[in-house]
Amino acid sequence: MKRRKRAFVVLGVMVFVFVMTPTILFNVSTAGSRYNAMDDKWTDTVTQQEYAIVLGAGVTPEGTPTPYLKWRVETAADLYKAGKVHTIIMSGDNSDAHYNEPEAMGKYAQELGVQQHDIVLDYAGFNTYDTCYRAKFIFGVSQAAVISQGYHVPRAVATCNKLGVQSIGVAAKHTGRDYTLSYLFREILSSDKAFVQLILKPQPTVAGNPQYITHEQ
Repeated sequence: MKRRKRAFVVLGVMVFVFVMTPTILFNVSTAGSRYNAMDDKWTDTVTQQEYAIVLGAGVTPEGTPTPYLKWRVETAADLYKAGKVHTIIMSGDNSDAHYNEPEAMGKYAQELGVQQHDIVLDYAGFNTYDTCYRAKFIFGVSQAAVISQGYHVPRAVATCNKLGVQSIGVAAKHTGRDYTLSYLFREILSSDKAFVQLILKPQPTVAGNPQYITHEQ
């Protein structure tokens, strides 16, 4: 019985280490390139970037951004108005005619003062890997500020870096708590999936032809 218990403990520790390793690696490897929009004068410390990439976070049945997505877009708009980024890529899910994250993001950004010609809509950013892959190989982006909630930023930055988009991460501004325990648990599993994706480097859900961004957009 003692040997069996010991074996179960060892197995449990091994599983825990295996599951948590990608999350730990992503957090450690990106620690020096992450910023927090809740810090005082945070826009002063962010390094200059040509692009900001805003990752989708859902829209309401009415087609407007969820609170999480609003916070992300607001953070990108703050960077834009501070002159720290010049073009904002709104990357999200537009899997059917009744669900359009990029369009909702773009409209809200314009309400916040971002010029339409400085907004690029990526309609096939179905997940973080797809967004980073398309930023590099479809839109021709090589450097960017990636904006999401704090718990997601390490994975997003690490993914973009590994796919050739040298990135800084910005944890979006928020009112109240910007995560739930279920979100944190899902993030651990998503980090495991991302780790495998970055080894295998599959094609994104939708690739398509290059649409390199020009300043005239």
